[in-house]
Amino acid sequence: MSRYQDTIRVGLIGYGFAGRTFHAPLIRSVPGLSLTVVGSTCSDAVKAEIPDALVCSAMETATHPDVDLVVVASPNESHFSLGAAALRAGKHVVIDKPFTVTLAEARSLAAIAKNCGKLLSVFHNRRWESEVLAAKAALASGVLGDVTEFECHMDRFRPNVRQRWREDPGPGAGLFFDLGPHLIDLAIHLFGLPRSVNASLAILRDGGQTDDWALVQLNYERLRVVLHCSLLVSGGGPRSILHGTKGSWMKFGADVQERQLMAGMLPTDPQFGVDPDPGIFIDGATGTRSELAAPSGRQLEFYVDIRNAIQSGCPSSISPAEAVAVMAILETCLQSSASGHTLPIPLTDQERLDYRAATDLQGIVS
Repeated sequence: MSRYQDTIRVGLIGYGFAGRTFHAPLIRSVPGLSLTVVGSTCSDAVKAEIPDALVCSAMETATHPDVDLVVVASPNESHFSLGAAALRAGKHVVIDKPFTVTLAEARSLAAIAKNCGKLLSVFHNRRWESEVLAAKAALASGVLGDVTEFECHMDRFRPNVRQRWREDPGPGAGLFFDLGPHLIDLAIHLFGLPRSVNASLAILRDGGQTDDWALVQLNYERLRVVLHCSLLVSGGGPRSILHGTKGSWMKFGADVQERQLMAGMLPTDPQFGVDPDPGIFIDGATGTRSELAAPSGRQLEFYVDIRNAIQSGCPSSISPAEAVAVMAILETCLQSSASGHTLPIPLTDQERLDYRAATDLQGIVS
């Protein structure tokens, strides 16, 4: 036995962009995790990169006797059924975002995990991106004073509609189901649960069949969080902005880890996650601009945390209660856009208590 406890055998369901680019290299870079089974119809692609892996169907992977942890990185609509099957088969489970496609499914999956006594988490990997770590550092420093506004963009320039499940009509499709979970999780990670939400989703591209633009406002007592995503923005603006009573902070440039993983860089490389773009602080009284270095991104920490939680029996950093909260806000955004109304977040008193118990908000909640 090594310094780690018994090796955790991992089954990865899905070897498309998310499974191949993010999950597989991160899992394989964490001591104590062994990627042994892959659920995919692309056996040749899997074998070319993971020769020792057993390749089988999605459901076979979810219930395989030689798997301890199942990672679900398949199309959104399958997340609930595969996650539930794995939990009932006695596996720990990580699900790529979105957690599920409805709040009801999220609640049911959390209940199944509790009844089965197994770890359940969601891959909100942006918590370990340099931009988010830099925003947390700026908040913790107190340099902004009382924070009154946070704005975050996840924008891309893809003017041509493509035929793929994310852009075809159906449950869990559309840009906001793709990027909204990241944006919402970031907001509650930094500031806790909002009181209400007002949102607008739209189709702005010719021939589009699912939303490709979203603007969301999360309302706190004395804080407003604005979240924006679009497929018709060609860059240039800041990704994150914080405004406070003493000044403002902003961060340009996307986190580099995705590009590095796509290029084949391993997460163990010393240059992995190193961000060349500092945050910029603007002093409110003097207008003086100063640079604040951004911490290196370290998405590897997500799976280090999962390994440690399984081996210790302690909760993971991202709990089912947080996953349910993100889905509650996401579903409310869709309802707000459809109705044109500002709506409260439909969490029960017990769900709010569970959320509070599972998180440490470090005095940031407004």
